[in-house]
Amino acid sequence: MVDSLCDYLTNKIRKENPEIDDERAEIIDYGVHLIIGEIPKFFIIIGIAFLLGIWKLTLLTVVLLIPYRSSSGGFHLKTHLGCIVGTVAFYCGIVLCSQYFTLEGIGKYIFTIFVWIFGMIMVKLYAPADTENVPIISEKDRKNKRILSYITLTLTIVASTFIQDITISHILLYSTLFQSISISRFAYNITNNKYGHEVYQAS
Repeated sequence: MVDSLCDYLTNKIRKENPEIDDERAEIIDYGVHLIIGEIPKFFIIIGIAFLLGIWKLTLLTVVLLIPYRSSSGGFHLKTHLGCIVGTVAFYCGIVLCSQYFTLEGIGKYIFTIFVWIFGMIMVKLYAPADTENVPIISEKDRKNKRILSYITLTLTIVASTFIQDITISHILLYSTLFQSISISRFAYNITNNKYGHEVYQAS
């Protein structure tokens, strides 16, 4: 149903704009799929989070992760159901980990340093982690997004050390850790994803 609606909207846009070629149409179609898929997914996430009693923290997690996630990228699951389940597990899991698996004192500082170093390595190796549908080919764009990933990663880690609320502080740490994992080759392999720029360069 979602695919049919997206195809209809893409074809309608293309019909009204004859200058759109096949390549641009694919990009538009992907964008429409993201918009149509994201709206119900968002309400499902918040609904499940509400039932778990963590909807405010889940919404906060989504907002806090936007800067690092938008610059560093990450894999996309192939089906709408898989995407919904994965996204719910990702964001609600971060909140639950931040509530039940917390560190204080020297343990937290060691964990914070580990998350930052691990994230910097992942950014160096894989950011921006693109997809086959939306590859980032331009070296300039890739460099700018990688630099922005370094900055947002570091600012998030710094913020986690100054925020007094222990749960929010750990949300920043866990969200950074899980996002860094999501751009790794390991994560791409187990989700059957490929880096878009590598596919483009190999073709």
